[in-house]
Amino acid sequence: MINIVYTILLFNILIIVFKMFKKYKVDNLQGLIVNYLTAAICSYFFLEQDFLLDDILQSDWIYHAIIIGSLFIIVFNFYAFGIQKVGIAVTTVANKMSLIIPVCAALILYPNEEFTSLKGIAFILALVGIYLSSTKSGKLSFDKKYLWLIILVFVGQGISDAIFNDFAQSFKEVLEKESYLFFMTLFFFASISGILILSGKSIISNNTLQLKSLFWGIIFGIPNFFSLVFFLKALNDPELSSSIVFPLVSMGVIVSSSIIGMILFKEKLSKNNWIGILLSICAIYIFSI
Repeated sequence: MINIVYTILLFNILIIVFKMFKKYKVDNLQGLIVNYLTAAICSYFFLEQDFLLDDILQSDWIYHAIIIGSLFIIVFNFYAFGIQKVGIAVTTVANKMSLIIPVCAALILYPNEEFTSLKGIAFILALVGIYLSSTKSGKLSFDKKYLWLIILVFVGQGISDAIFNDFAQSFKEVLEKESYLFFMTLFFFASISGILILSGKSIISNNTLQLKSLFWGIIFGIPNFFSLVFFLKALNDPELSSSIVFPLVSMGVIVSSSIIGMILFKEKLSKNNWIGILLSICAIYIFSI
């Protein structure tokens, strides 16, 4: 359970740093590319063994790393575009509700996953809590022509989480030895995907590189690296099934970030937000017993 707590704390640090992106007008894509490069470097320094390029290319998890790394940057671009076109509430709900995909995948693919009727009730409470916590009025409205964008955010994030969990469940025997090599590869492909997207955007809009993107990207990359390290450890906790880890992390982030936003950034919480937080706390309690 302590790994879940660390993951939630680190995700909150990421949220705070990302708010600084907006405050200081940092180019999101540039900052993310630097962030992934920073995380890849952090992974390299934690390696305990020498490696060759062939070791990575011939590894059983190489496709997991390529797909997850690419989805990291692609989904974020969909997320950022969704915020611009349909608003932060709708896009955030789609992003957070995507936990349905990895949870369902875990229950189907891994027979050792235990999901009782009580935890089923907690899961429903979690979804309602996430929905209410992420919206001001409890209602979502958006231009239906952008429904495809919401679906891509939902499906993209869900698939990324499901594949990450599949890596955690399928390669337990090599995690202790190769997890940092996996992270280094994953972050490298995320940064390469970002550079390709940035190159395309630069040709169209002639964007210039920002020095502040370098600074804030590094600040973002360090906690981002550790958040995934502890998230992977949580998924491999023998006392917790992965179908429980995802909702626990999502709810923990929603509840804690709402409180942090209220205290540090003077954000106001509506009655629906408080109801959502209360339901999430109830769900967290049921999952933990």
